[in-house]
Amino acid sequence: MVTVKSELTTKPLNLAEYLNYNDGTDTRYELVNGELINMSLGTGKHGAIIKFLERTFDAEIERMGLNWTAIQSVLGIQSPRGGRWDTVRIPDVVILPLEQWRELQNKEAVITMNQPVPLLIVEVVSESTKRTDYRAKKAEYSVLEISEYWIVDPLENQVTILTLVDGWYDSLEFTGGDQIQSKTFPNLELTAEQILKDQI
Repeated sequence: MVTVKSELTTKPLNLAEYLNYNDGTDTRYELVNGELINMSLGTGKHGAIIKFLERTFDAEIERMGLNWTAIQSVLGIQSPRGGRWDTVRIPDVVILPLEQWRELQNKEAVITMNQPVPLLIVEVVSESTKRTDYRAKKAEYSVLEISEYWIVDPLENQVTILTLVDGWYDSLEFTGGDQIQSKTFPNLELTAEQILKDQI
């Protein structure tokens, strides 16, 4: 997603205020250090990559016979920044157990700090999110102990897969015809090129 700083609120919001916030529009916001960040629309290619990955993951989940699901851009993750918990990220794609997703159907779709974290998160890079996706979210997701984090970067034509090992992320980069290597989906037949190509 593309992020734009919001000027709508002047005081920092806590999690409860964020969950109850309504400005009368359909605009989605991340909460970063108590501040609302507008999640504006990305490019068509950005959206196509997200849709392609969601469908690919769901097909692989079904093939493996797992009770998981892929969720696209609608699930918030409460995240630590500077020892505080006034940040909520909305990843582009999230993999989590189907039962956990069902439990969120009748309440705010935010995984809070006392709930199990997602199995895998994907962020698709845009010009406005590059620094956040590669640095801030990498640090936050490692603290949350999210075992696998994909950074799909159409600007650099590469896919970076970060795998949590002893509290730190090991990083592998894939370009062109490189076969993706995922611990979450060890038999996934997918190349960086397939992820990054125009899907229309």
